[in-house]
Amino acid sequence: MDMRDYGFIPSMTPEDTQGIPARITAVHKERYALVCEYGETYGRLKTKEYFVGFEEFPTTGDFVMINYIPSGDSQIIRTLPRRTFFSRRDPTPGRGEQAVAANFDYVFIMQSLNQDFNAKRLERYLTLAWQSGAIPVVVLTKADLVDEYESHISIVESLAAGVSVHAVSAKTGTGLTMLSDYMMPGKTIVFLGSSGVGKSSLVNALAGEEIMTVNGIREDDSKGRHTTTHRQMIMLKNGAMIIDTPGMRELGMWDVSIGLGEAFSDIEQYLGKCKFSDCKHQTEPGCAIKEVIANGELSRDRWESYRKLKAEAKYSDDKSVFLRQKQQRNKNIAKFNKQKKAQNKKYGSSDLR
Repeated sequence: MDMRDYGFIPSMTPEDTQGIPARITAVHKERYALVCEYGETYGRLKTKEYFVGFEEFPTTGDFVMINYIPSGDSQIIRTLPRRTFFSRRDPTPGRGEQAVAANFDYVFIMQSLNQDFNAKRLERYLTLAWQSGAIPVVVLTKADLVDEYESHISIVESLAAGVSVHAVSAKTGTGLTMLSDYMMPGKTIVFLGSSGVGKSSLVNALAGEEIMTVNGIREDDSKGRHTTTHRQMIMLKNGAMIIDTPGMRELGMWDVSIGLGEAFSDIEQYLGKCKFSDCKHQTEPGCAIKEVIANGELSRDRWESYRKLKAEAKYSDDKSVFLRQKQQRNKNIAKFNKQKKAQNKKYGSSDLR
């Protein structure tokens, strides 16, 4: 199997590493589905590198180095650097950051054109999508359920300047040809959206075959039932890859300093233009934000969304900085201990007393 078909570039392989390259196609708790030059296989993390050392725990879409074992689970020994990375704050308290997907080219932010459509949720997805380093695309699903969707497109365009927006229907085929430009060989697209938004149906429609189970939605509230139970990467016949994710009820901010600037560029253009450099944008005179809200250039609702996500991101950023500093301290301690051990071996412990 040619790993280049899965987006692997030979220059990704570090000179100082062992093993062969592989790509994570699914995560099943402590067991990982992999694809490598020998085909599809499974692997587990090597304890020394991941639980004692400081290797980044892999997620779906990651390229890794493995010690291939034909008769059992291979050993995953290294996570290679990521081009793009999508994460959120883990919904379980105290667990910090949760990896969602890695090494993708586009993020399909999906909302259905029924009761699931939610502008606030869209702003949150856009912020995290921009932070990932990939290109966000808004896909409005189930176009067959509404008489017109131009108003929804207008809402999205007002919130996501410069982001492509497509209304589609997996049932009728409406708009699917517009997505073909993204579905190119070697490209990876991650699907994000809440339960029942139609991710699995769209995967089947784009694949041209029934490769994913599709569940219905509840008639009383249009909410969906979980179909995808774990993150998995699927190779389509044309060579494009899709990372499908379970519907996420919570999408907490985690280190989105870049994403906020991209998702709320209409707001950040006014920051720094107030009369006072430490303006809190509340009661201070000469506040640029208060002025554009007053004259209608910026809606108060949009400003409040930005403030809310900014506050949430600051809390997460403070935690992420702490964790990065802690990780660096651990690396320094490990390096020191390694050097000390080498000295003891070279000179003998008695010489160092």
